Amino acid sequence: MRTILALMVLLAISWCGFAGADEFTKEDLKKWESEFMSVVKKGEALFHSSSLGKNKVSCDMCHPNASNTHPETYPKFQKQLGKVVGLRDMINWCIQNPLEGETLKADDPKMIALEAYITYERRGVPLAPGKH
Repeated sequence: MRTILALMVLLAISWCGFAGADEFTKEDLKKWESEFMSVVKKGEALFHSSSLGKNKVSCDMCHPNASNTHPETYPKFQKQLGKVVGLRDMINWCIQNPLEGETLKADDPKMIALEAYITYERRGVPLAPGKH
């Protein structure tokens, strides 16, 4: 009986801990949105600058706006790479080939900024992985 009671108490305590874990305030939301938009703006600046490569080419020379990169379709088969890839793989392909730059690691702030800007430009578009 004591064991059952002890288990019930532990379960109640752990449930209470989880119940409050998802709570956040309006101030939290404002802060998170502000930080996200700051990263989006950095991505936009990178997308329109030639700083990612060595030949003065920028992403917007092939993609006048980020929305025509169709991030909602990744992962998908990408002919240039000969396999199914994610958005960041294609970003790196573009950096390495047309831009003649060095690829970025997944956790590089520049990669995160580019992904944030590109996907932000397509907000509201339904996901369509694999679509061409």
